[in-house]
Amino acid sequence: MPSILSRTTPTINTAHRSSLAPLVVPERLLLGPGPSNADPVVVAAMGHQPIGHLDPAYLTMMDEVQTLLRYAWQTSNELTYPVPGTGSAAMEATLANVVEPGDRVLVGVMGYFGHRLVDMAKRYGGDVRAIHQSWGQVFSLEALRAALIEHRPAVLALVHAETSTGARQPLEGVGALCREFDCLLIVDTVTSLGGVPIFLDEWQVDLAYSCSQKGLSCSPGVSPFTLGARAEEKLARRKTPVANWYLDANLLRKYWGSDRVYHHTAPVNLTYGLREALRLLAEEGLEARWQRHQSTAELLWAGLADLGLSCHVEEEFRLPTLTTVRVPAGVDAKAIARMLLTEHNIEIGGGLGDLAGQVWRVGLMGANSHPDRVETLLTALGQVLHSNH
Repeated sequence: MPSILSRTTPTINTAHRSSLAPLVVPERLLLGPGPSNADPVVVAAMGHQPIGHLDPAYLTMMDEVQTLLRYAWQTSNELTYPVPGTGSAAMEATLANVVEPGDRVLVGVMGYFGHRLVDMAKRYGGDVRAIHQSWGQVFSLEALRAALIEHRPAVLALVHAETSTGARQPLEGVGALCREFDCLLIVDTVTSLGGVPIFLDEWQVDLAYSCSQKGLSCSPGVSPFTLGARAEEKLARRKTPVANWYLDANLLRKYWGSDRVYHHTAPVNLTYGLREALRLLAEEGLEARWQRHQSTAELLWAGLADLGLSCHVEEEFRLPTLTTVRVPAGVDAKAIARMLLTEHNIEIGGGLGDLAGQVWRVGLMGANSHPDRVETLLTALGQVLHSNH
């Protein structure tokens, strides 16, 4: 029998060989729905050599990340930590831990990511009910009360910042309403954390999740998750194990808590980056950070009006982190976005779902929420629109 070493080795042709040149990544101004450009300090932090995920220095870093996340979310929840994975993994973590087969889950759907919550909750055996709002609109407290009376859910899930529409769902009073109906409240803060005022404890939110690559200006792949006392109680009462082993908070609390029991190999370099991103947020201060995002967004909205463009969402409910811009009649939305990328090196997003082809999505998040970025975009957008007429 011939040795494995004597077998013919696959060859690489000339075209493949050229693809093995050192990595070259284009410099882009990322003004779409995410990722946003990472802060240079964060990029430098991720370039350090990895250390062990049980190294004493790494364990100290984990403590720091948890403390900083609690500050960013304005919560004292003990179970607050980053999930290894993108924001969708953290979304799944909230549902996996508190939804058992047969639990009634009510989801407020006002855009693409409400539909994703519905899909995930069904996969965990939830008896899922949905209430719907037009894309770009939000739910009133009265509408939510009526839905809780009708459906009597164990869990209500809402998107605070709907990335597909640019709408901000008001949360004041919703947590108290959920307590009145003995219902847990899950909130999606993927496009609001680090750029929009959030007060999880004051608003009585039971579970929340976010991502690293938007308002925090870190790289994608590690996503904040938090679970409050009422959710912990429901988790403890489960009759069945959490169906997702990787996201089971019962297991992860042993790694992120004082026991430090091995659970998985942590994304060490991403934790470096997240730690620095959260440190930069704390140095700036939440109030200053929120105000910067608001004033920068208002500058964009005024500039869009000067170009004859309108926003899709009413200003009262408009996100400062992500703006949906109505595409004028007769304009090819994809062509304009393509020209911005190829001619000006600027990325913006197109519409999703019900808004496909009808809007552009412009993100001004974290390190990109500054007046010079707005000026650059408006100048380029004006030129591209003019050249298409």
